[in-house]
Amino acid sequence: MATETILTNANLILEDKVVKGTIVFTERAVTSIDTGTSSLPAAINVEGDFIAPGIVEMHTDNMEKHFVPRPGVFWPNGLAAALAHDAQMVAAGVTTVYDSICAGSIYGQKDYRREIFSKVIDAVAEGQDKDLFRIDHAIHIRCELTGDELVSDVEPYAAHPLIRLVSLMDHTPGKRQWRNLEDLKRYNLGSGEKTQDQHDADVALRMDIGPKNFEKNWPIIVEMFGSRNIPIATHDDTTEDDVVLGRDAGAVISEFPTTVEAATAAHKHGLATILGAPNVVRGGSHSGGVSASHLATLGLLDGLSSDYVPSSLLQAVVKLNAEFKLPLSQTMGMVTWKIADMVGLKDRGRLKPGARADILRFKVFDDAPIVRTVWSQGERVF
Repeated sequence: MATETILTNANLILEDKVVKGTIVFTERAVTSIDTGTSSLPAAINVEGDFIAPGIVEMHTDNMEKHFVPRPGVFWPNGLAAALAHDAQMVAAGVTTVYDSICAGSIYGQKDYRREIFSKVIDAVAEGQDKDLFRIDHAIHIRCELTGDELVSDVEPYAAHPLIRLVSLMDHTPGKRQWRNLEDLKRYNLGSGEKTQDQHDADVALRMDIGPKNFEKNWPIIVEMFGSRNIPIATHDDTTEDDVVLGRDAGAVISEFPTTVEAATAAHKHGLATILGAPNVVRGGSHSGGVSASHLATLGLLDGLSSDYVPSSLLQAVVKLNAEFKLPLSQTMGMVTWKIADMVGLKDRGRLKPGARADILRFKVFDDAPIVRTVWSQGERVF
């Protein structure tokens, strides 16, 4: 017989409203939701805490930090690195994560990503296959189309069953994210990664090689993954032309549009938009792009990703509600059902009977969300 969990005296964040009530679920699925209070001995009084669907994360670079914790330092046990990442994600309230790994780099640029590419895939596959993770993992391949070896690096894994999302990136200086060369200069010199001379040489190289590789790689990658019906996202769209290029390739998501023009065009052409939750929390983009909060108030923001800070997801949900007065059901949807729908996960992301029992309990103190408990498929994992 399936074990029941009953949470009562809860603020239940549903798709279109927040209601006081009780939720019941097993390891199979949510079985009931009602607005009453349960007096059953087994019921857990959550004392008014919020109960929401577990967060669905489609773009996080967090795994990379565990494989390469310092420049030039490669963690020797890939599975251990993946398990540490898994624990950090569940602590942020995430129950489904698309681990983002980069493929393709201009010769001599971020070569460590080529070093760890296959190791990350192998570690995620082992953790999933052997049921070692607390939460559900899939793989999001970030294809740097300006990269020299992109196709040869990716092709052996194109049919891997865990690859569930692909994004098409172009980080050529003067385009998209780095359309403003001063923003790129500030980023490179401010991070301490490059000297002025190194920055100048890097920009010259990338402006020369990038467009050539982009033209060569774009149709190959689009065909490779589009033919397998894997969802495709564009990346750093800046103009309507960028969006149309992606739409014509079959893209369904505009990931991190950098301007109001691009976000507006994405909706016009039927693409969902996501931006980084750190953008919301910090009050703006770290690279000169449009404010995610501004797009949210314009109705142009569909979803959020943690990008490089897992805990930013729930913080952004709370901030958009508290500071920008968007309904909590709407802001929570940006990290749950809307993301699930974008990537074709129809079984999760909502609190409703029959949905997968991925459940998050949290409260808010002084505008800071505190994750209390997480259940994955009805099993308490945090």
